[in-house]
Amino acid sequence: MKKSGWSKWVIGAASLLLLSACGADGGTKASSSAASSSSESEVTSGASQQEYTDPAELKDQYDIVIVGAGGAGMAASLSAKDAGMNPVILEKMPIAGGNTLKSSGGMNASETKFQEAQGIEDSNEQFFEDTLKGGKGTNDQELLHYLVDNSASAIDWLDSMGITLDNISYSGGASVKRIHRPHDGSAVGTYLVDGLLRNIHEQEIPLFVNADVTKINETDGKVTGVNVKINGEEKEIAGDAVVVTTGGFGSNKELIEKYRPDLKGYVSTTSEGSTGDGIKMIEELGGATVDMDQIQVHPTVVQDTGMLISETVRGEGAILVNQQGERFYNELETRDNVSAAITDLPESYAYLIFDNALAGRAKQVDYYKEQGVVVEADTIEALAEKIDVDPATLKKTLDTWNQAVADKADKDFGRETAMDYDLTEGPFYAIQIAPGIHHTMGGVKINTKTQVLKEDGTPITGLYAAGEVTGGIHGQNRIGGNAVADIMVFGRQAGAQSSDYVKENGK
Repeated sequence: MKKSGWSKWVIGAASLLLLSACGADGGTKASSSAASSSSESEVTSGASQQEYTDPAELKDQYDIVIVGAGGAGMAASLSAKDAGMNPVILEKMPIAGGNTLKSSGGMNASETKFQEAQGIEDSNEQFFEDTLKGGKGTNDQELLHYLVDNSASAIDWLDSMGITLDNISYSGGASVKRIHRPHDGSAVGTYLVDGLLRNIHEQEIPLFVNADVTKINETDGKVTGVNVKINGEEKEIAGDAVVVTTGGFGSNKELIEKYRPDLKGYVSTTSEGSTGDGIKMIEELGGATVDMDQIQVHPTVVQDTGMLISETVRGEGAILVNQQGERFYNELETRDNVSAAITDLPESYAYLIFDNALAGRAKQVDYYKEQGVVVEADTIEALAEKIDVDPATLKKTLDTWNQAVADKADKDFGRETAMDYDLTEGPFYAIQIAPGIHHTMGGVKINTKTQVLKEDGTPITGLYAAGEVTGGIHGQNRIGGNAVADIMVFGRQAGAQSSDYVKENGK
């Protein structure tokens, strides 16, 4: 790969997580220059090089302009490159990754080679039904069928690029083990972003950061490119097609309050760049939106930082208890229901309780410990005292749960999944959590070709979108693990379909 056109950024995995974990409510408001400085200086063990294209290398014309360098945008660029295109990625933030970088769970997929190898029986129809149930039957079923039916091939595609997700576990709302994670069980986000960036560099796809797209241009009913602010200048970049992958609007307080005034003041887990820019630009072109009031609240968020505690922790067997030390709900119900159960508690918060064996299976816990949000004690009674819970009650709760695991029957709350391991190995841990804004299910309306649609259902010629910027796929509630599935499946499709359009129109 040519080095002259790239500026090197060295960021350790922990630094990436720390940068991304502080969203709009987390207190971090780093400017582009500050982020550049910090990323160059924060070299930690296990650091990986991230290289972005020098702004001086920006050309006036590309086959496909991709707006946003999260998982969907990077997948679209690689898919387009595979199709023989010359794509470019423009990212407004100082680092690539977006909300994908913050993802700590995994990717849902059905009928995969990894499930088959591990003897996990699953089907596309079961995946479809679980997701439709989770979305309260309001999902766009054509989009959902496409997501499900192409999930296994997306896992294979990632694996072919050295991004292997073969550690399979449970997630909320799933009836079988379906969420695919990195081999060591670590957070999927940094692993996925690192792998996608590695392939982008190998394919020599230009990726510009601090490149803020302000307008999508259209002439005679066809999209013709974008305007972008970069390096202190505003430039017009021509493109035969434009793919918008700018993410949702979870960090835009005004939009949150507009569509869901009841969520005013909620902490947000989303990246600072999730402000709905792509939705606004598409609306200006007459693009339709759907489900804008459907905003997911995640049940397990550390309130003072906005740090999300991965569903993997519950998927590996953790329980939730109230301030009295008692379980109060099925921990692996859908996110909206678990969130509501926590909010309904007198204290409006709860504790995740787990043991050392679980911490070994869910590698994210190491990071939570580093960030100081984990309370630890050698015995469950000592842990209870540290979190001001009655020791006898918490001990009884744990004993009852461990018996339920042994019996494979949760008589109290009907939990049926993630009951493979008891909680018996000290030390024991607790994390205080409460709900926080996590995902905006609403966005621009697309079809299965990822074409952006107008109110009358006709496509805007030359305009495509994928990922959280779109709406309809998840209905009224997103199942844990479906966000990564969404960005990979539809990101690939956006790259392929925009490439077909460019070829058909004279490249």
